[in-house]
Amino acid sequence: MTKAAPRYTTRSKVLVMRETRSAYLFLLPSLFFFLVFVIFPMVLCIYTSFFDSTMGKNVEDTFVGLANFREMFSDSVFLKALRNTFVIVIVSVPVVTAFSLWVSSAIYKMNGKVLSFFRCVFYLPVVTGSVAVTVVWKWMFNNYYGLFNYVGTSTGLIEKNINWLGDERYALACIIIILLTTSIGQPIVLYVSALGNVDASLTEAAEIDGATKFQLFWRIKWPNIMPTTLYILIITTINSFQCFALIQLLTSGGPNHATDTVMYYIYYTAFKLYRYGYANAMGVVLAIIIALLSAIQFRVARGK
Repeated sequence: MTKAAPRYTTRSKVLVMRETRSAYLFLLPSLFFFLVFVIFPMVLCIYTSFFDSTMGKNVEDTFVGLANFREMFSDSVFLKALRNTFVIVIVSVPVVTAFSLWVSSAIYKMNGKVLSFFRCVFYLPVVTGSVAVTVVWKWMFNNYYGLFNYVGTSTGLIEKNINWLGDERYALACIIIILLTTSIGQPIVLYVSALGNVDASLTEAAEIDGATKFQLFWRIKWPNIMPTTLYILIITTINSFQCFALIQLLTSGGPNHATDTVMYYIYYTAFKLYRYGYANAMGVVLAIIIALLSAIQFRVARGK
């Protein structure tokens, strides 16, 4: 019995080595930047977190072991910043995901021009510079001539002007509102694409069988867009934990640390107090929290 001829022609070793070498040469620039600007800073951050480090600003670095981590959990400002960060995440992640899905479900069947218009409107804050967006919002929240105070006093909703960003009762809520408006653009675009890729034959068959709109969504569309939902949940969680620019430009953590987040406190500790070791320790803890929450979201979304 004769053997079957090989399905593919065997490549010579020299050709394989040449292609492999060429591939690594093309990857080398990206690999270099990844190692130098991602991996090396991460390793340095972890290493420095065990030192009382000022990067030569005042004194030489001193090894302190876990002292920075112990100090962190007795630091009232850090604990308040951590609480504020969790509040931002707990509010923004489900709201962004649910609102984006609702908007996408309403517009994804529209014709091309109308759909493009809505996608452009919702995505515009994402591509607009954070400084420009912040300046507009700062004017709207201004306690003397801001839009919200003007509308509120004109309509009788509020008796007098409110210092929105200078009052502990409102400052964090204002930050969350701004964050929501700048976070929904990308999820909407992703959901529109995911809903548009759901197999139309499945939805048509379900409609013929008498499925309600809720059953149609829950049984057919939702499982198909689950990978997109998982991606949106993880990315929104990471972005919410890393909220910094809004705090820096609007409140600088005030009033009375009411809008401090972990990212802003890391910046303040490192570049204002020159305590790089302590700041890096907070960065390590923040990275661990983000990784754990992302892993939990991944397992829950995958149903495992």
